[in-house]
Amino acid sequence: MELKHLRAFVTLAEELHFGRAAQRLAIVQPALSMQIKALEAWLGVRLLDRNRHCVTLTDVGRLFLKEAQATLHQAQHSADVARGLGRGETGRIRLGFVSSVLPELLPTLIREAHQRFPGIELELKDMPGPDQVQALKSGQLDFGLMRLPAPHAGVQTQVVLHESVIVALPADHPLAGQPIIEAKALAHLPVLMLARRYAAGFHDSLLRAITEQGGKLDVADELGEFTTMLALVAAGLGIGLLPINAARALPPGVIARPLELGDYRTATGLVWTSLDTAVKTTIFNLMRELFFNEALALAPL
Repeated sequence: MELKHLRAFVTLAEELHFGRAAQRLAIVQPALSMQIKALEAWLGVRLLDRNRHCVTLTDVGRLFLKEAQATLHQAQHSADVARGLGRGETGRIRLGFVSSVLPELLPTLIREAHQRFPGIELELKDMPGPDQVQALKSGQLDFGLMRLPAPHAGVQTQVVLHESVIVALPADHPLAGQPIIEAKALAHLPVLMLARRYAAGFHDSLLRAITEQGGKLDVADELGEFTTMLALVAAGLGIGLLPINAARALPPGVIARPLELGDYRTATGLVWTSLDTAVKTTIFNLMRELFFNEALALAPL
């Protein structure tokens, strides 16, 4: 049994007329008759009753029609999936991200991918940068979005977002009245930072930028999440240094002020090991279109 036999039977069952069915199939009537006879012979049942005046379905033919239609539908679906995979329009992408990209980058990517490539499933995983690198190397992730620089061998990176740095502080803090906070003003204050083990490149570059501006930090604690940092700021346990996007949702009683660091901006990047499938290339090209050439440094709060 071949798909052409099923297609011939379904078309004839819909038309109940050899001439019209043959015309739809773009074949001659004798060829259609041969395909129907071959199908019936292969099945060992009679599917159609035909005489010189009409064509009707047998009881077996009526039941078999539903199965034949389902088989043709599944065959078409399988062909569409295969073509979509070949074009990079179907498949699954496993994307790791750090939570601070949630307000801006991730919603844009998800919306555009869903609209343009509904056949691609994005599997999202909230993971620290070092964990993303290990998952990329082991084949558990396809892409990562993490803080840069990323001093890890075996991965490729591309900046997708630049951000200025802000100081989060209690609303009644002595520095709250300053529109811009100088790095030197942080001296002798309990400062909260993202822990180096979660983003070594970000941590080191930020400290270097503060030092270059004449600042010196008294680090009270290093934390794993910016949300935790902001909660401690709200509790009055210190002031926090964080990228501007991570300060989009401040707790009650906490305000943010820009930190003057000259031209320094933090960087978030796309990280990957290879583009070895069509669907990876599709998502890579989408992110390149959306982010690679954009100046995404945000205005101070």
